[in-house]
Amino acid sequence: MNFTSIHQFNFPTTIRFGEGSSKELGDYLLKNGLDKPLVVTDPGVAQLGFFRNIIDDLKKKHISVEIFFDLHKNPVKSDVYKGTDAYDLTGRNAVIGLGGGVALDVARAIVLRVNHREDLFKYDDLAGGDVFVTNEVPHFITIPTTAGTGSEVGRSAIIADDVTHQKRILFSPKLLAKIVFADPLLTMDLPPGITAATGMDALTHNMEAFLARMWHPLCEGIALEGIALIHQSLEKAVNKPNLESRSKMLMASLMGAVAFQKGLGVVHSLAHPLSSLLDTHHGLANAVNIPYGMEFNIAGCEEKFRRIARTIELQKETGAAVVDYLFELNTKINIPHRLSAIGVKPEHIETLTDLAIADFAHPNNPKPVSREDFKKLYLKAL
Repeated sequence: MNFTSIHQFNFPTTIRFGEGSSKELGDYLLKNGLDKPLVVTDPGVAQLGFFRNIIDDLKKKHISVEIFFDLHKNPVKSDVYKGTDAYDLTGRNAVIGLGGGVALDVARAIVLRVNHREDLFKYDDLAGGDVFVTNEVPHFITIPTTAGTGSEVGRSAIIADDVTHQKRILFSPKLLAKIVFADPLLTMDLPPGITAATGMDALTHNMEAFLARMWHPLCEGIALEGIALIHQSLEKAVNKPNLESRSKMLMASLMGAVAFQKGLGVVHSLAHPLSSLLDTHHGLANAVNIPYGMEFNIAGCEEKFRRIARTIELQKETGAAVVDYLFELNTKINIPHRLSAIGVKPEHIETLTDLAIADFAHPNNPKPVSREDFKKLYLKAL
């Protein structure tokens, strides 16, 4: 901890949080002269009643709406290009991301591409591409429908190459939403499986952010509170949902995304290859891997694990107790303990390992992760 250096901290956007906040969207658009939004969502959300109600309300206010939902389960570059074509061909003047992490990531990447027409991956943050994000971007609004990625408050989009499956990260402060409408009512009808997977994604964000190597006490405080809220509410949100549990999960989710500007770690680098290679749901991939990744991180981080254990009210304030808690939580919300249960086979391990060591998340892990470490972790979880 260095108090003699100057540190920069950046925090996100305006958030309208609470029951029914999504109903404010139409008036917000009219107030800001945004009468032709492109609404980016996923095929599942596009069929739901609350989505139709939101669109009908906009149309009643004489707002011209174009809906784009031609998305893969894990977003790829071609999704972004198709969405940008929809924006261009229909003369849009704003982008609304409405859905889970996939829809919000694609929406954010479309926001980037509208006025940045080089190859999309020229803007890859890991290759220094953020310096090329120099033009203005369309007005961007986010409305989350899952309590998982927290992408509604993010400044980056993770998009995979259609061919190589490698995930790239597009980043710029310009890509922050101007406003977030976080309405827990929109999450009430999520099925238990999606609630569990996205909830464990949020827990992974908060835990990895808390442990990440950068010094950022603001994010660490937010991460611990996010962990506490998930501890209080995830099991109920999955098995006996009510508005309180859904609200706590939605808040914890966006807190995780605020916190992980500090960094992520080994669990995400284990999970990303499962999504790109095997099309595994990102939250599910994190959920299965988090106990193994956390166990790997205990040595050298004992004090931080003590603080996590205290936050989730464990009798034994140890890293081992935290790992046991994670396995038990997965059991309570019907998440499998083994990668083999979600389609991973021994012949996948080498390719997964190659993708994991190339992933962008683990350099922020509190301890280094070698290729051999990744292989051992996959085999242990298999």
